[in-house]
Amino acid sequence: MLLPAKVAVIAPDTKATVVALLSTSAMIVATIANIIFGALSDLTRTRWGRRTPWIVLGSIACCIMLFVVNAMTTVITLAVAWCVYQLFLNAIVAPSIAILSDRTAPKNRGVITSIYALGYSIGLYGGQTIGAQFLDKVSLGFAAMAVLTLIAGPLGAVMMREQSSLGMPKKAFTMSMFLEHFSFPMHHARDYYLALCGKFLIVSANFAISGYQLYILTDYMKQDSSQTAKLVSIISLSLMITAIVMSACAGPISDRIGRRKLPVIVASLCIAVGVIIPFFSASPWTMIAYGVIAGIGMGAYNAVDQALNIEVLPDPDTAAKDLGILNLANTGGQVLGPVLAATLISAVGYHAIFPMAAACALIGAVLVSLIRSVK
Repeated sequence: MLLPAKVAVIAPDTKATVVALLSTSAMIVATIANIIFGALSDLTRTRWGRRTPWIVLGSIACCIMLFVVNAMTTVITLAVAWCVYQLFLNAIVAPSIAILSDRTAPKNRGVITSIYALGYSIGLYGGQTIGAQFLDKVSLGFAAMAVLTLIAGPLGAVMMREQSSLGMPKKAFTMSMFLEHFSFPMHHARDYYLALCGKFLIVSANFAISGYQLYILTDYMKQDSSQTAKLVSIISLSLMITAIVMSACAGPISDRIGRRKLPVIVASLCIAVGVIIPFFSASPWTMIAYGVIAGIGMGAYNAVDQALNIEVLPDPDTAAKDLGILNLANTGGQVLGPVLAATLISAVGYHAIFPMAAACALIGAVLVSLIRSVK
């Protein structure tokens, strides 16, 4: 919400293209940062554990960078600041996700990843709802986001009480160790890459719409600023409520039936249905319908997909790095979706992004169905 609103002030005539530029730059930085911080997290030995120091320091750095991003007044400086912010953001994300692998028994993964998805859904869609209240006060919105980020890292670290990692074996720096911890998996990784590509496309499908919902409402559906703020709140609330309900249900159901792929595929189909609806009408109700149906799909997807990701890891010893790369599909999907959307908006118009998003979700579901090592 806040970044597109800031871009609309800095570069109103090229705002869609600038958002795509920021997204592409962020994806490149996130790719590198996920690998580096995931690997460093795996190798960290401190009295506070492997993950905690990165989460706390990343939160502090992100808080600072959000104030810097808010202060930028040109496209170039905004792009640079946004990339640095993404660097530190992934210092939080990669170690945080690894905790699911570190501390979760296989029989409980569906339940635990449901809890993860619950927090993710509240943060993602609740954040959009909060952000919509700051569309006319963007600087204040960035300040609020910075403070919340500063609180979240240390609070999470205190709540999880990670054990010391000083007793874990230390690895000598060799070329073999470097390749193991600072590169993409190379062995026994077929299903891993199917999960990665499937996740990338499914997340892209959702964010192609949600990443541009501000412009969809103002430029495609011709809503004024007050109507847009109300609609964004309604859409985000719809996404959040349905995602929360499905996050709570899907993981335990997945544990009960002993299957991961089927819930993920069904969730992907729901996303495909939700994102295609606005193609048929430029009326605001279609975006609300998208919020409800896609919210059901994303809630179920987020709850089960993380459990699927853990079960396709090629090597538990490099869990943070490998899960960080998998999470790159999450971050990258949030980037690729808007980039594809911007390309189609420029070439064809807003109506073209909806079938494109549906196609991404369907192809992602097919890739997940090809995984062999997980039911």
